[in-house]
Amino acid sequence: MTFVQNFPFFSIILSMFCAIVSSVLSGKAAKWLHLAMVTTVLFLSLGVLQYTLVTGESYTYMMGHYPAPWGNEIRIGPLEAIMAAAFALLMLLSVLGGLDHIEREVLGSKQNLFYILMDLLMSSLLALIYTNDLFTAYVFIEICTIAACGLIMAKKVGRVYVSAVRYMIMSLVGSGLFLIGLSLLYSITGHLLMSPAKEALENILPQSRYTVPMTVILLLLTIGLGIKSGLYPFHTWIPDAYGYTTPAASAVLSSLVSKGYIFLLIKLMVRVLPYGSLAGQHMTNVLFVFGIIGMIMGSVDAIRENNIRRMTSFSSVAQIGYIYMGLGLGTTAGMAAALFHVISHGAMKALLFVSISGLCETSGGRMDRLGLKGAGFRHKIAGLGFTVGSLSMIGMPLLTGFVSKYMFASAATTAEPVKMIAAWIALAISTTLNAVYFMRTVLVLYTWVPQEQREAKDYRPSGTEDAATLGLALMNLGLGIASPPVIAVLSKGLEIFG
Repeated sequence: MTFVQNFPFFSIILSMFCAIVSSVLSGKAAKWLHLAMVTTVLFLSLGVLQYTLVTGESYTYMMGHYPAPWGNEIRIGPLEAIMAAAFALLMLLSVLGGLDHIEREVLGSKQNLFYILMDLLMSSLLALIYTNDLFTAYVFIEICTIAACGLIMAKKVGRVYVSAVRYMIMSLVGSGLFLIGLSLLYSITGHLLMSPAKEALENILPQSRYTVPMTVILLLLTIGLGIKSGLYPFHTWIPDAYGYTTPAASAVLSSLVSKGYIFLLIKLMVRVLPYGSLAGQHMTNVLFVFGIIGMIMGSVDAIRENNIRRMTSFSSVAQIGYIYMGLGLGTTAGMAAALFHVISHGAMKALLFVSISGLCETSGGRMDRLGLKGAGFRHKIAGLGFTVGSLSMIGMPLLTGFVSKYMFASAATTAEPVKMIAAWIALAISTTLNAVYFMRTVLVLYTWVPQEQREAKDYRPSGTEDAATLGLALMNLGLGIASPPVIAVLSKGLEIFG
């Protein structure tokens, strides 16, 4: 085994170790340790990505070198590596974009706790990406849930406690359903490692045994992860959870946490569960229907919302619907489109939430749409960032959102005719609705105001915030212009993912 093959394990352990160390550090020291850790994880992930692309295959890393079925293992290929790198980059830029707000909105004595939660969140997301063990996945699902709940409460404002309770209740329901499904799957297969479990199912299902239990297992696992990722109609916790916490936490929660659960679901679909069976086909149809409903209803709710942060939160519901629609197509092209949108939506949503914080600060803290009149003049970088993010969400060419929508439309042609037509109609409706609520906000930001109202009197953006906003804007542009290499890596990784 070469040294670089240890990097995924090092990344998970490093994140957890930094969380432990930060418990005895000051807030400032914990901040620098977190930034150093995420940067290190980014470079380690890029090293693993380069290694897997050169070798052209995935590999398994056994914890303690104990083989199945006793050992715990992680599995690494190009798909896992590029996801880990993208997650690390998005977390780094999100935290940098919200540093000033963390220092102002989180009590000084609690700032190290904020970064402990961020460290734990990073470790859990990496574990969900890399793990090849079902019970380990459940353990880190719970770690991710607890860390995310703590981040929601970090701002110490009354509304966030209600938001955190709602988030915790919904997340625990999702976790409970996932655990019940996992227990039933283990009772049938006798394995917790994904590959042996899949082999057991391949031997059992052709005998037409356990058809009903497998349908129940598919339902429990899918609904459980659907609740945790915010699939419509299990999305009611999203607006408050994303809308009232610190900008860095909002960016991380919306762009990364829900995607970790979705990536685990994709892993289950490819590596474990019989989605080629009759029950699996029915399940993809259910995902497709709920995905399309979410695409439209999430956008309708966003149009009705006047608070810009809640509006952007509702748009996440629509974008999660895109991903589930892609999975529901039941084709390799649909899954590739969903995987690209996991990264694409992360870049768009992190940019929007980081930009919104600056726009609201320069408008006296107001979050209502009309209260942001002329904010694009008062904070030019944030205005540019929100405009780029909005255009990307709509699907403007040269930006990552356009590539995502093109991939979904193209993938629909490989599905059955009914799904193809339904997907195209839903894409058209959702894009139109996206344009309504995002472009009316952009127009308000650049509505003419007198010269004396074009300068923010009590707020000056930091260079770190501006740099992070520009970095996320460039990421949106880069994923749009240079998408072919990223798509090639995703396609190559998907080929060997199973």
